[in-house]
Amino acid sequence: MATYDLEEQEQLAEIKAWWKQYGNLVTGIVIAASIGVLLWQGWSWYQSNQAAKASAVYAVLQRATLDRDTQKIKSAAGELVEKFGSAAYAPLGALTAAKALHESGDTKSAKAQLNWVADNGHDELRDIGRLRLAALLLDEKAYDEALKALSASHGSGFDARFSELKGDVYAAQGKKTEASAAYAAALAKLGDTSKEGKSTLQSQQANAPYREMIQQKLDSLGDAK
Repeated sequence: MATYDLEEQEQLAEIKAWWKQYGNLVTGIVIAASIGVLLWQGWSWYQSNQAAKASAVYAVLQRATLDRDTQKIKSAAGELVEKFGSAAYAPLGALTAAKALHESGDTKSAKAQLNWVADNGHDELRDIGRLRLAALLLDEKAYDEALKALSASHGSGFDARFSELKGDVYAAQGKKTEASAAYAAALAKLGDTSKEGKSTLQSQQANAPYREMIQQKLDSLGDAK
């Protein structure tokens, strides 16, 4: 049996006393940390697995759009929304389906897809969904609904596009003053310094064709009264 000198015995006694007081706490922390690691690994695996499945469904959707198979388009888009609504493929799939369905003449289904993106999408995809929804509503002469969609919050990078489309809605309503103000706001946004660090001149040159189109819309209003 091992023998200890007095100093070693005192140290051992201190360790035993410390462990008696804090041992359960340390054990609990270690167990909690281990469980946390396992949960994180499990969640990461789940997320990766869901993304892989969503990707496969999106591939089916893309193929269906090429084949112009509206039933498969609806089915795949519906599966993405219902089973993988939190995945990035869901709003992307809804936008893809909406475009294909609108081109096929199924405006009602296209609108449903865009409404889902507008309500559940994130960042750029959400904003694109709201713009496309507003454009579709404008075509249907549902002006108040279109303006409501365009009044929702959106990323600053879409300011010009939202303002321009508001101008289109007001112009369709015969509200020249409001349309003129909206187009002017769109032009002002295009004149802002680029968020990516480009100079104002570079930004204006890049946006020149779009700026010219909005200017033509503004000029076509004549005297806004």
